[in-house]
Amino acid sequence: MGLTRALTRLTVIAGVLAAAWAYFIEPNYFTIRREVIARPNQKLLRILHLSDLHLTRKTKGLQSWLRKLEAEDPDLVVLTGDLIAEAQALDPLLDALEPLFDRPGVFVLGSNDYFAPVLKNPAKYLMTDDGKRNHGAELPWRNLVDLLEARGWINLTNTETVIEIDGVKIQIKGVDDPHLNRDDFSSINHNYQDADFKLAIAHAPYLRVLDNFTDLGAELILAGHTHGGQLRVPGYGALVTNCDLDKKRARGLHPHISKAGNTSVINISAGLGTNPFTPVRFACRPEAVMLTIGVDN
Repeated sequence: MGLTRALTRLTVIAGVLAAAWAYFIEPNYFTIRREVIARPNQKLLRILHLSDLHLTRKTKGLQSWLRKLEAEDPDLVVLTGDLIAEAQALDPLLDALEPLFDRPGVFVLGSNDYFAPVLKNPAKYLMTDDGKRNHGAELPWRNLVDLLEARGWINLTNTETVIEIDGVKIQIKGVDDPHLNRDDFSSINHNYQDADFKLAIAHAPYLRVLDNFTDLGAELILAGHTHGGQLRVPGYGALVTNCDLDKKRARGLHPHISKAGNTSVINISAGLGTNPFTPVRFACRPEAVMLTIGVDN
């Protein structure tokens, strides 16, 4: 009986400590995940990928940390949505990103840029997605787009652009949030043209979107949305991805093979924030991603 009680107490203590870590520490334990994609014949290109900030007026630590990212010296900044979590977050977001606005940037929006988050049953994430979405109040997403465009960053909602950076010609396609079924390829449904690097971006990495981009010739696809699983089991990984992407690729750099047999590389960001109603992370640190592509000549 004594041993059983001791083990029970240790289990309770471990649970309390894990919960405290997940709530108080890990959501603010920001990191930069660094990835290298070797391309021997290409000039060095450094892409800073930011996703799922879910910024509010209260996320002061994240805002301060974001302001330091300019020191990473990125050539291109890519935002893949869910930037804000309340209408009052526009000014804090712009202030946090201000040091980066001198850099070229592109962006798409996520569902939580369009609508405020609402309280949901966490168990629903473990169930099969029925396609139904429970939205909060509409957020000022049009103002968000206007403000980012006024800083010179390019909105890639169901469109494409070509950017030349230090002699490297980059063609970038983007779509609106697939989680809301807003992805529309009709204006970009043609193969990439002659470019040094072929990039694609979306908020949610649904397989139909990854396949479409890959079949059009994208070499690298950037997305977020999964939060890396947010609560991961050490030694096992993510329990959910909140889309039809397999759990093994809930975060990180991975190969992707489309149904047609074409190949690309995907980078899934674990994101930097959380839904304000579920402000916890476990074994899944909030991250920015610095991708170095090519070789340093």
